Amino acid sequence: MPTPLVLVSGSGRSGTSSLAGTLKRLGLHVPQPEVEASETNPRGFYEPQWVIDFHKRHLRELALFNIDSRPAAVDLVAAYVDSGVPSAELREWLAGQLQAPERGQAQIVVKDPHAFWFAKVWEDVSAELDADLRWLTALRHPAEVVGSRDIAYLSSQSDDLRLTKETSNVAGWVHAALLTEQAGRGRKRSFVRYVDLLADWRSALAPVQEQLELFLNADLSSPPGQREHHPVDDFIEPSMRKSQLTWDDVRTPDWLRDTAEQVWQLLGVLTEEPQDPDTLAALDRIHDDYDARYAEAVALTFDHTKAESTLAGREARDAQRATVQQLRRELAEARRESFGSAGAPAVGGREAAAILRRAVVRRLTRR
Repeated sequence: MPTPLVLVSGSGRSGTSSLAGTLKRLGLHVPQPEVEASETNPRGFYEPQWVIDFHKRHLRELALFNIDSRPAAVDLVAAYVDSGVPSAELREWLAGQLQAPERGQAQIVVKDPHAFWFAKVWEDVSAELDADLRWLTALRHPAEVVGSRDIAYLSSQSDDLRLTKETSNVAGWVHAALLTEQAGRGRKRSFVRYVDLLADWRSALAPVQEQLELFLNADLSSPPGQREHHPVDDFIEPSMRKSQLTWDDVRTPDWLRDTAEQVWQLLGVLTEEPQDPDTLAALDRIHDDYDARYAEAVALTFDHTKAESTLAGREARDAQRATVQQLRRELAEARRESFGSAGAPAVGGREAAAILRRAVVRRLTRR
C-alpha cells in the first residue's frame, strides 16, 4: 500500500509551520532531524533539515529566491531538473524515509515553502518509490504575508529598501501562489486559510482530512462543548497571528495589489472545491496577465538595470585594483624587512619566503 506523503507548501510566513506542527501532533511523521526554532519562529518550523538544505542548495545554484517573482525562473528550474541531479538526490533520501522499519506505514509530512519549485521532482520520485504524494497549501492574505516578512526580516532597513521589497514581495507572493496551485493540479490536494486554522483548527482541518484521505488521532467532528483536550490545543492559538495588516498598510502598484487580491479570493474557492474548473481557468488568465506585465516592467527598467550593472562592475574593478595595489605595497615592505639596506639578506632565504607568505595571508584574511 502506498505511503501517504503530505507536502506542505505555500509562501513563507503563510502559516506553513503552524500547519505542519499541527499535523505532527495529529499523528503524522516529520522526517528527522528538523530545523531548529529561531527568533523569527520560536514555536518551530517542523521542516526536515535535509529537505531545506536540498531545496536551498539547488535554488542557490540557479540564483533563485524562495518567492522569486520572475516568470523566467520557471524555465530555469525546468532545464535544471532535466539534468537529473535533483531527482537522484531526492530519490536516495526519500527511499530511506520510506524504508525506515520503525515507522511502518506511517503518514509522512514534509513542509518546505521552496517545494513548489521542484514539484516535478517530487512527483516523479514519489511515483517511483510508491509514495502517495498529496499537496497541502497554507493560505494567508498577501498583505499579512508581506507585513509578516517585513517585521521578521526588514525592520532595521531603510524606508526606500522596504518600499522596494514590499512591491517585490507582493509580486513574489502572486507568482509563488500561482505556481504552488499549478503544482497540485490533478492530485489529491487541499487548501486551508491560516486565519481559519488559528480560529478553530478542528473545523479548518476537517475538509483537509477528507480531501487528503488522512488518518488523524483526533475526532474533528465533535461539537465545541464535547471536545476532548488535544495537544494541538496547546500549540495553536489566535495570538500567533502577529501581522494583521490590510492593503492600506502595504505600498505597491494598484494593478499588482488588485492581482494579488484576485488570486487570494480565487484560492479561497479552492478550500472547498480544490479542482474547481472555473477557478482554475481564472487563475490561468491571471497568470498569463502577470507574465505579460512583468515583461513590460523589465523592458521599462532596462536603462536603470543596465546602468546599475555597469556601475556595480566598475566598483568591483576599482576595489580589485585597490586590493592588488595594497598587496604590492605590503609585499615590498616585507621584502625590505627581509633584506638589509645594502641588499644583503637580513634573514635566511627560507625565513624571507615565510615573511612574504605571512604578508599575503595577512592581507587576504583582512578582505
